Amino acid sequence: MMFSRLATLLAFWLALAGTTMGQETTADTLRQHLYDGRLADGRAAMEALAEDDATAAFGLGVFTLLEGVEELAQALYVHGFNPQGGILVSPFFGMPAEEQQETREIEPLTYAALRGYLEAFSADMDTAMPLLEVAGAGDFAVEIDVSKIRIDIDGDGAASEAESVGAFWAMAAGMGQQLDMGTGVAPDTELPETVFAFDGSDAVWLAGYSQVLASQSDFLLAHDFETFFNTALHRLFPGAGLPMESRQSEGALFMDRDTDALLADAIAMIHTINWPITERERLLAVQERALRVLDLSRRNWDLILAETDDNREFVPSPYQTPLIADMAINKAMVEAWLETLDVTEAIVRGELLLPHWRYPGLGFDLSAWVENAERTDFVLLFTGFDALPYLQEGEIADAESFAAANRVFGGSIWNYALWFN
Repeated sequence: MMFSRLATLLAFWLALAGTTMGQETTADTLRQHLYDGRLADGRAAMEALAEDDATAAFGLGVFTLLEGVEELAQALYVHGFNPQGGILVSPFFGMPAEEQQETREIEPLTYAALRGYLEAFSADMDTAMPLLEVAGAGDFAVEIDVSKIRIDIDGDGAASEAESVGAFWAMAAGMGQQLDMGTGVAPDTELPETVFAFDGSDAVWLAGYSQVLASQSDFLLAHDFETFFNTALHRLFPGAGLPMESRQSEGALFMDRDTDALLADAIAMIHTINWPITERERLLAVQERALRVLDLSRRNWDLILAETDDNREFVPSPYQTPLIADMAINKAMVEAWLETLDVTEAIVRGELLLPHWRYPGLGFDLSAWVENAERTDFVLLFTGFDALPYLQEGEIADAESFAAANRVFGGSIWNYALWFN
C-alpha cells in the first residue's frame, strides 16, 4: 500500500514537472531562436506547438512578423540600402566619410523590384496580424531580452551580434550623437532596461504595429512613384544603378560639390512627390489599417488594465511597476490616450475635419480625399490648390480636440504615440 502511494505521488510530481518543463522549453526555444536569429526555424518550432501552447502561439506571431521584416531588410541590403552613405555625405552634417570595409557586389534595383518587395512586406504583415491577435487571448508571460534579438540582415544564413537589436540601437544612438551639433537632443548611447515579460497585451500591441508598418508600404504602393524613384532614391541606394548615378556630379553652386548635389536632390525629391493614385484599393486599405490600429490600441489597453500581475511590463498600467522611472504611466495618461484615439478615428472617418492654414472656417475631409483624389502632391495640398475639392464646413479639429493629450504628454506626445501604438 505504501509503495503504491509513493508511486502515485511520484507519478504526480513527474507529471507536474513535465508540464512545467514543457512550458519552460517553449519559452527557452522561443528565446534561443530569437537570440540566434533563426527566425524560420523558430516559426516552424512554434507552429508545431501553437495549438495547445499560448507561449508558442505568441512565438508564432512574433517570428512571422520578424520574418517579414527580415525578408524586406535582406532585399534592401542586396541593393545597397545605405542612407548614411547616400545622404550624410555632405560636410554640412559633420559626418565622417564611410570607410569601405567590404567589396560586396550591389545588385541593380528597379522600380518594379522595389514594388514587389513592398507588396510582399504588406502581405507578410497581414499574415502576422491574426496570429498575434489569437495570441493576445492566451494566458502566458515570456521574458525576452529585446536587445539580444537578431535579424539576418545580409542574408548570409548567420545573424551576427552586429545584426542584433542592441547593436542597431547603439549605432542609431551613435549617429544621433554625431548629428547632435550641440543641440543636446541626441539619444543616450546607454541601453535602457531591455528584458521584458511579454504577455497577451503585448501580442495585441505587436498586431497593431504590423498594421502601422503595412500601412506605410501600402501608401506607397497605391501610387505611381516611378519618377520619384528615378530622381531621388539613389540617395538611399547608392551604387544600385539608379539613373542619377549614370553621371558623376562634379560641379558646385553655393557651398561644395556634395552639399550642393544633396540640396539639388532634395529639391528634386520634393518636386517629384506628385504621385498619381493608381491603386485606389490600396489607399482605402491604408484608411482601414489606420482604423484597425486604433481598435487594436484600445484592445491593448483593455488587456493592460485588466492585468493583475506585476512582472517586467513592457507597457505598464497605472497599477504596475515600471522598469524605468520615465516609463511610469498614470490614470490621466491612459484616459488622455483613449480620448486621442477617439479624436483620431473621427478624423480618419471624415467626421472631424482637418484645419487648413489658408482657409479659416473650412476643414479638409481626409476620408473624401482618400476616396476621390487622383494624385498625392504634398506641396499643392499644403499651399491649397489640391485641398480645394475636399474643403467643407463642419467641425474642425483644433488644439482643444487634443487638449487632454497636450496637457498630459506635452512635447513628448509623439514619443508616447510611438510607444503606445
